[in-house]
Amino acid sequence: MTNPAVSAPRIPEEVHRRRWAILGVLMLSLLIVVLDNSILNVAIKTISTPAPIGLGATQSELEWAINAYTLVFAGLLFTAGLLGDRLGRKLVLLGGLAVFGIGSALAAESGSATSLIVFRAVMGLGAAFVMPATLAVLMNVFERDEQPKAIGIWAGGVGLAIAIGPITGGLLLDHFWWGSVFLINVPIVVLAFALMVWLVPDSRDPNPGRIDPVGVVLSVVGLVLLVYGIIKGGQLADFTDAKVLVTIAAGVAVLAGFVVFEKRSDHPSIDITYFKNKVFSAAIGVIALVFFALMGVTFFSVFYTQSVRGYSPLQTGLLMLPLAAAQMIFAPRARLVVDRIGIKATTTGAMLLIAATLAAFASFEADTPIWLLEVVFFLMGTGMAHIMTPTSVVIMQALPREKAGSASALSNTFRQVGGALGIAVLGSVLSASYRSGIEDNLGTLPAGLRDTAGESIEATLGVAAKLGARGEALVTPADNAFLHAMHVTALCGAGIAVMGAVVVALFLPGKPKSGQKGKEEQELVTAVE
Repeated sequence: MTNPAVSAPRIPEEVHRRRWAILGVLMLSLLIVVLDNSILNVAIKTISTPAPIGLGATQSELEWAINAYTLVFAGLLFTAGLLGDRLGRKLVLLGGLAVFGIGSALAAESGSATSLIVFRAVMGLGAAFVMPATLAVLMNVFERDEQPKAIGIWAGGVGLAIAIGPITGGLLLDHFWWGSVFLINVPIVVLAFALMVWLVPDSRDPNPGRIDPVGVVLSVVGLVLLVYGIIKGGQLADFTDAKVLVTIAAGVAVLAGFVVFEKRSDHPSIDITYFKNKVFSAAIGVIALVFFALMGVTFFSVFYTQSVRGYSPLQTGLLMLPLAAAQMIFAPRARLVVDRIGIKATTTGAMLLIAATLAAFASFEADTPIWLLEVVFFLMGTGMAHIMTPTSVVIMQALPREKAGSASALSNTFRQVGGALGIAVLGSVLSASYRSGIEDNLGTLPAGLRDTAGESIEATLGVAAKLGARGEALVTPADNAFLHAMHVTALCGAGIAVMGAVVVALFLPGKPKSGQKGKEEQELVTAVE
């Protein structure tokens, strides 16, 4: 018996004919959102360098420069998805691109770390309206049987952005000032805007939900408090400090209030009933855990390659190429593995592979052969490709086509929240471990300079450079303290990845029997509806 969800065409013929061109435009829009963070990854060391080369940003300011973007992004994603469902995805996409371009231009001219954080938040506002709309449009221009292939290509586009970002950032930093890594977004925005006006059709939910301003405020405030407390704990190397505990507790309390409010609201930002389906919840959860681990590792790997190993930003970008190449190669093909062995086996194996690659960082030293890092990056990208594509298909096909904006927003919200918490938690573990490892070597420095030097390896090396010959004695202890901190942080990330493997092994479905695939898809939709 033929599955009716597959057999009945619902896409206008004119749109169907140009669906692959539309996918290309959507991937270009996605490119700038992902490109921005991957470019920033190789620029964080330069930005932490004192003026005139950089802004002299501390490690906590660097974490905020990244998290200001991701928190605004995550906090507004669901509202952006609902606005796209209500006002039309094309209009929301165009508006998001415009705001992102303006924020990029302003960030490029930042005169301080504080202003950079503010303008990164503006960029996050624009990105929040771009990301969910791209996937929602995709779901409305491809028939259901082509959606897994299209989502695989879409996910491969993320890999392409990750590949282009660090290399582009390295080239720019070799020839221009640090702000050029943001200014490069502007011409891409202009091109994507023009192509979108020409090619992309509009779509909307005929029965859109009402906007939930109280829920938006509660989610953003809760996340900011939680992340602020975590970052502050890492900065102080003391998670028992009263300010840290109170801030984290307040964040958890506000987020708990958010969940209660959403359950009682007749127009919630996040429909809590979606999570009654364990398959849907597991897919969402594992995306958050993957990005938690990955973003934290990316944060410290840049300091490992540049500060400890002495590679330039461009060389660092090239070193990350295997991570992106693996995603580009395997993301569009991951559905073939799922067809052969099922979602559960594919994603469980991929999560264990990621856990192993994270644990491998705990063995890296200052003289570890660099080809081992390349192998680890490639395997990490392979694991990500075999998680992101299958789980994205599960999430996007779990809701009716009309709710594509909501499904995309949920997926991206948990992705960004996971990434923000990964940077905050693992960045704080790195910071606290580094400070405790280096502080015994800073006793001869003045008190004020001692606090500054203990902030991060880049801060220690900056102080050492100012002291001249007297400061040379700090270089080796700084490298050793960072390597120990990286080892501790990597093992924490590996533990998180193992948790993800357990989640998918318990809750994602196994390989369906012959002829049962269409039935299971329909049951998944019915269960969530």
